[in-house]
Amino acid sequence: MSPRPRRALVAAVAVSLAVPLVLVGAGVLVRWWVARTDTVGQVAFERPLHVPPLAPSRVEADGTRVFDLAMQPGSSRFTGEGESPTWGVDGAYLAPTLRAARGETVRVEVTNDLPEATNLHWHGMHLPARMDGGPHRMVQPGETWTPTWTVDQPAATTWYHPHAHGSTATHVARGLLGAFLLDDPEAAPEGLPDTYGVDDVPLLLQDVRLTGDGRRREQGTGGTVGPLGTRLLVNGTVGPVLDVTTEAVRLRLVNASAARVYDLVLSDARPFHVVATDGGLLAAPVEVDSLRLTPGERAEVVVRLSAGETVDLRSRPPALGVSAPVARLVGARDAFDVLRLRAADELVASPPLPQVLAAAPDVDEDDATREREMVLSGDAINGNGHDLSRVDVVVEAGAVERWVVRNDDGIPHNFHVHDVRLVVASLDGQAPPPVLRGWKDTVWVAPGTEVELVVRFGDHTDPDVPYMFHCHVLAHHDRGMMGQFVVVEPGTAADHPGTVGTSVDDAIFPSHDH
Repeated sequence: MSPRPRRALVAAVAVSLAVPLVLVGAGVLVRWWVARTDTVGQVAFERPLHVPPLAPSRVEADGTRVFDLAMQPGSSRFTGEGESPTWGVDGAYLAPTLRAARGETVRVEVTNDLPEATNLHWHGMHLPARMDGGPHRMVQPGETWTPTWTVDQPAATTWYHPHAHGSTATHVARGLLGAFLLDDPEAAPEGLPDTYGVDDVPLLLQDVRLTGDGRRREQGTGGTVGPLGTRLLVNGTVGPVLDVTTEAVRLRLVNASAARVYDLVLSDARPFHVVATDGGLLAAPVEVDSLRLTPGERAEVVVRLSAGETVDLRSRPPALGVSAPVARLVGARDAFDVLRLRAADELVASPPLPQVLAAAPDVDEDDATREREMVLSGDAINGNGHDLSRVDVVVEAGAVERWVVRNDDGIPHNFHVHDVRLVVASLDGQAPPPVLRGWKDTVWVAPGTEVELVVRFGDHTDPDVPYMFHCHVLAHHDRGMMGQFVVVEPGTAADHPGTVGTSVDDAIFPSHDH
């Protein structure tokens, strides 16, 4: 055979092999893009929901309520026979629920018995910056940190978790998180379920990946929004069942996932009532048939049941406003069975919900004396990655400002501000729905949209120690989508140098590698 026919034969064979390979490859790519996680109807609800215990505390002679907490390593079994290395607070995984009342002074003695530095941030709490637990205040192995503050805010569901810059997603996923419930006895409306663990139950939602024998897979922070899990843990429980003994049950929902957005519904499409969001009680109950919850957000809902019935809490695919190719990467097609509510054959009567829960937020756009723009894009805010020494915003105590937060990416972000309570004035120029008209601290910002916030700053001043604002998609803020602000005495903002740490000793800013 001459060289030319031989070359033609080789080329023909190559084409004949390449075409099916290309078609197979294209098919694999298509299947990958359209793949979704869907556990609806696949979960065997057979494990009693773990309800985190209330943390013990002591009250000292001066009235200070003291909690002793130890962050420690452990081992946990989620499913099957596999044991996973985990972290916890006063246990192998997760943390006890802290509870305090408005007006109380609290002290939390936090000891780090882990092999590496980490910390605890009091998410949603109004407190001095030195007590906030931001990335400047790492707790070294063997060290005890003792933040102290007076609770001066309305009743709310807050939570606590690490805020170790560059490691937050990893440390939270290992299990360092818990609820911190605030009570306000002077303003508690009658009729809300309020017996902890019976008709008032915290639900901390985390998505994880488990191996075939049930071991938790450690994941990094790469990718569009970081890792997304294929199984759900509720208070650390896979396939949880909550046995309900009252006609109404109050579920305190905390999205403790690193990136996943939930769109929560009940399996029979019955409505339920939202009674509180991040900053506390709404002015009145809001009836809904679904509720979106983004990372870091909280909400309290009340579900009513009839004797002997069963209903499941689910998360349907959330509408995230992303393009079709991106949907696969951010969980926009995913659906989950979350929790089974199983009513007893006889239920204790629950009163109807009160029609008035709390005063509406007493701040609006007309109160704002300054406007700021916050543009979320890439891993930066206003083009700046995080710098522990740079102050991005200086505000005066008690100031009210209008912050316009814009998502210039084609991927999901949200926006959390430490220490403050804020209100949503508009969503892309439209009035917010009733469920978003209460006090907030964490707000969803859909791709290509703009959210207008009215932010009231607190009265704790410190020119040297900053609070944070950041995206609460943990991979994003670990990679730098975070800024800092300090609160200063009125009339002194112009004098601030724009850096922090120069006049604070190592007790506040210890050296660390992040």
